[in-house]
Amino acid sequence: MTPRTGSVTKPRHERDPATGSDPGTRPAPHRRQGPPGGSAWRVPAALVVLSIVPVVAGSLRLLEVAGGPQLLPANPRIDAVPAPVVVHIVAAALYALLGAFQFSARLRRRRPNWHRTSGRILVGAGLVVAVSALWMTLFYTGAPGGDLLWAIRLLVSSAMAATIVLGFTAIRRRDIAEHRAWMIRAYALAVGAGTQALTQGIGEALFGTSDLSTALSISAGWVINATIAEWIIRRPDARRAARARTRTALTGSP
Repeated sequence: MTPRTGSVTKPRHERDPATGSDPGTRPAPHRRQGPPGGSAWRVPAALVVLSIVPVVAGSLRLLEVAGGPQLLPANPRIDAVPAPVVVHIVAAALYALLGAFQFSARLRRRRPNWHRTSGRILVGAGLVVAVSALWMTLFYTGAPGGDLLWAIRLLVSSAMAATIVLGFTAIRRRDIAEHRAWMIRAYALAVGAGTQALTQGIGEALFGTSDLSTALSISAGWVINATIAEWIIRRPDARRAARARTRTALTGSP
C-alpha cells in the first residue's frame, strides 16, 4: 500500500545498549542521599555517654549534701560551704546533657527554634559552670594538685567563660562559623571531667597520687578534649560547610 501523502514518520530512538536509557529523554536528576537516621544521633549519644561518669558522681555528691549516705570520699571543703558545689553540679549536668543534642545537625535543621531556645539556656548554664568553678578554685583551699593544678583550673574556667561569650556575640552578628567554633571549644572544656575519669585513673595507677601526678593527669583530660575540638573545627569540609551556612544566614539564600 502507498502511504498517505503528507504523513511524516518520526525516527525511533535506539536505546543505549550500555545504559539501557533512551537518548531522547533527559536523565533524572541525581539526588544526594543524606546520612542514615541513626548516624545523626551518634555524636549526641557519645557525648551523653562521656558525661555519665561526672553526672553520676555529681548526683551522689548532691545526695550526700542533702543528708543522704556518704558514697564518695569525704571533702571537708564541700561540707563547710556546699552551695557553690551544688550550683556547679546542677549547671554542669544541664550543660553537658542538653548541650550534647546541639551537635545533632538533623535536630538543628528541623527544629531551629528549639536550637535557639536551648542555646540561650546553655549560655546561662555554661557561664554558671565557669563562674562557680572559678569561685571554688579561689576559695576552696588545699585542693589536690597543688599550685600547678590551681593555676590550670583558673585558666580553664576563664577560657570557658570567654569562649561562651565569644560564641554568643558571634551568633548575634550572624557569624555561624565563629559561633560554632567557639561553642565547640566551650563544650570540650566543660565535659573535661568525663575524660579526666580516664586520664586520672591511668595517672594514679602509673604514677601515684602526688600533687604533680594529679595535676598532669587532670590537665591531660582538658588537653585531649581541646585537641579533638580543634581538629573538628579545622577540618576543611566542616569549615566550608560553616562558611556556607554563614553566607546563607547573611544573604537569606544559598
